[in-house]
Amino acid sequence: MAPDTPARVTVRCGRRTATGEHRNGNTVLQIARILGLNPPSSCEMGNCATCIARVTEGSAVMRVNDALTEDEVAEGWVLTCQAVPTTPLLRVDYDD
Repeated sequence: MAPDTPARVTVRCGRRTATGEHRNGNTVLQIARILGLNPPSSCEMGNCATCIARVTEGSAVMRVNDALTEDEVAEGWVLTCQAVPTTPLLRVDYDD
């Protein structure tokens, strides 16, 4: 994905789902907050896994991951405080 191309991100958190555009520099957690959702979070440094969510469409890369195992990442789990989209469409689910 080109750096200037915004990704379309859909976030499901609680009983709400919201969609918006990712802008460079924002993490999935920040996008969820911008969209008016209240996702779980704590350290925001990639250490605690409080902000864990599953990628259900597309893909994302984590800047830092000191909490998830390789198996969890392979199953689609990301730390949203560190995750940024790597595909034009990204869907994450905090409730999965």
